[in-house]
Amino acid sequence: MGDLGAPAPGGPEIGAARRRKEDARLVTGRTRWTDNIQLPGMLHVAFLRSPLAHARILRADASAALRRPGVVAAFTGRDLAGELGGLPCAWPVTEDIVMPDHPPMAADEVRYAGEAVACVIATDRYKAHDALEHIDIDYDPLPAVVDLTAALAEGSPTVHDAGNRAYVWKFSAGDTEAAFRDAPVVIERTYLQQRLIPAAMEPRAVVAQTDGETFTLYSSTQIPHILRVMLAQVTGIPEHRLRVIAPDVGGGFGSKLQVTAEEALALLLTRRLGRPVKWTESRTEGNLSVHHGRGQLQRVAIAAEPDGRLRGLRVDLLADLGAYLMLITPGVPVLGGFMYPGIYKMDAYDFTCTGVFTTKMPTDAYRGAGRPEATFAIERLMDELAAELGLDPVEVRRRNWIAHEEFPHTTIAGMTYDSGHYEAATEKALTLFGYDDLRAEQARRRDRGDPVQLGIGVSTFTEMCGLAPSRVLGSLSFGAGGWEHAAVRMLPTGKVEVVTGTSPHGQGHVTAWSQIVADALGVPFEDVSVLHGDTAVAPKGMDTYGSRSLAIGGVALLQACDKVKEKARHVAAHMLEASADDIEFSKGVFRVRGTGSGTTIQEVALAVFAAHDLPDGAEPSLDSDATYDPVNFSFPHGTHLCAVEVDTETGATEIRSYVAVDDVGKVINPLIVEGQVHGGLAQGIAQALFEEAVYDAEGNLLTATLADYLVPSAADLPGFVTARTETPATSNPLGVKGVGEAGTIASTPAVVNAVVDALRPYGVHDVPMPCTPERVWRALRGGTDAADATIVPEGGS
Repeated sequence: MGDLGAPAPGGPEIGAARRRKEDARLVTGRTRWTDNIQLPGMLHVAFLRSPLAHARILRADASAALRRPGVVAAFTGRDLAGELGGLPCAWPVTEDIVMPDHPPMAADEVRYAGEAVACVIATDRYKAHDALEHIDIDYDPLPAVVDLTAALAEGSPTVHDAGNRAYVWKFSAGDTEAAFRDAPVVIERTYLQQRLIPAAMEPRAVVAQTDGETFTLYSSTQIPHILRVMLAQVTGIPEHRLRVIAPDVGGGFGSKLQVTAEEALALLLTRRLGRPVKWTESRTEGNLSVHHGRGQLQRVAIAAEPDGRLRGLRVDLLADLGAYLMLITPGVPVLGGFMYPGIYKMDAYDFTCTGVFTTKMPTDAYRGAGRPEATFAIERLMDELAAELGLDPVEVRRRNWIAHEEFPHTTIAGMTYDSGHYEAATEKALTLFGYDDLRAEQARRRDRGDPVQLGIGVSTFTEMCGLAPSRVLGSLSFGAGGWEHAAVRMLPTGKVEVVTGTSPHGQGHVTAWSQIVADALGVPFEDVSVLHGDTAVAPKGMDTYGSRSLAIGGVALLQACDKVKEKARHVAAHMLEASADDIEFSKGVFRVRGTGSGTTIQEVALAVFAAHDLPDGAEPSLDSDATYDPVNFSFPHGTHLCAVEVDTETGATEIRSYVAVDDVGKVINPLIVEGQVHGGLAQGIAQALFEEAVYDAEGNLLTATLADYLVPSAADLPGFVTARTETPATSNPLGVKGVGEAGTIASTPAVVNAVVDALRPYGVHDVPMPCTPERVWRALRGGTDAADATIVPEGGS
């Protein structure tokens, strides 16, 4: 059976819904995850983690664990202190930021429940875990710091000696004071972005080995290249003697965009013991020790004219950083700061972010990284503005968004959006959704006092992705550039090997990159292989996160293909006894212009391999590489509409229909785009309705297991209607924009807006996320516990 997504004979690969090359081995298990790796003499590591959120370590003794069966070594944090540097933070967003040392294993003080304090190395993982019970740690408890606002109060217990305020970052454009002064309409709201726990299908795992001179680290990481650079600094291992391999990686969503304690400690332990070591987390261990996402308190205000036109936006953000600054912890909320204005025009914007230390697991990048939080705030405010003015939520947006003829457009936040067509995406979504009919049904239900109310949520969004020009990132104090690298190797038989600096973990790069190369070089899709994720094979790269791979890595690949063709053109001209200026290339064939004479790129590759008759000065190689530094971010956009039914007697909420119309520029593979959107919707809806990391007043994580932390399954989610509009990016030659985070960014406010819309007749203008049945029920009763409260819609009887 052929590939059902193959293009028509002679048709382009780009745009074809190719089934993913990777999937056959992934779904049948014929692959290699980090935890599958077995090495001769390999040992297994287990970590003892603090049960307290904040405490001094008075005594630590691992000697009894050494006497347990199968145990080879056991260490406390004090035993290893001094052998490793602190874990890195690569984004110091202000000059005066407080950056406390972050030891891979606590030696003197623990600052969150789950922080590693000791480890056991044994001949199998079960013996290692059993021996943890025999490590003796005496703690002197210290006060926990859990509440964000209380953490900043004078006299609050402190997480670090320097205090709980890590930094204050400000941005201002226009005269915000004037925009709010005497504004006819001012709406102020406070929203809590609850903490989320990433739940990648593959838990984190690490394997380290050494031959005494060089080191190899296998890790389920999104960032093998960045990890190599950072671990060289943390461990002191020279970078050229350290190889990092990301085997097949089962999801990341930002949780594997990290330099972790376990990776650094694995290298230290293999260096100490001279034997390979492996660590694989359990789900509970992961919930405690994988960085969390979100965790923000948003105090937002919008000023508008009576017709709904926006005057100004003010954002005062408290960001829960947790106990330490991990790789890009401080920068996540700052990155979101550029996107609070969304797709809207306004006169003034003021943004202040205060980073706050707490005795909780550190936060860091999670799918969308700052942009979902920003989109949530502005889209919730637009619905609140519509309600205040008695206007339709779509109409309020129409009166404020950037019209398609206004692109390129520089926003009040200083971002230059290169292309977009918000009108087209919205009209398509409204038609697919049956918006007018649903509004009519909603009115009928309200009129008859139906106990099951219908709510309609709107989210029109854009995002900045493809972390972009290196100079811009440098101006934001980001610790790396925004470039990407690719290489193309023409093999003697005419097949093609691609080496990419991107590192996929479910995105389908092997398939999409094959499609790009097939069209660029005119070779069969099946003749392209893609190599990635190994710093010895792909030595240059900036890896995969922030929907950057296609918009940056794909362009680098296209440029490398162009160099291959240029080299081949001169050889083909020599073979055809023509001037290179007269050579045309189309669909894999070099032809002399105006004649039927030609030769294929495969024939040129074989001739170059033989090197018997090359033009004078030509090297016997067509292989080429390219490094691309983008000129701008990319700005996908879309309109998402959600209809929910809310039972006002029980608080139960069910999504009845969901329509997503996204514009991600030029589409390489529609099937991959569809999968990315579906996955993003699942995570965004999960924040709206299901997921929340909950801590108690002592800093204990109450949702450490998947029995307590509710990750929705397919059965908990609706069917999705998805469609696209297409306005190609003008900032890159492929015309592509990112898609990996779009669904997550747009869906959360669409769902919450729908829930609140259903409850507006009862005087409800917010339900804290996740909008569980209990929270909906309490919101309907004004936050009371009165089980016998009678609910009557405003104006009803």
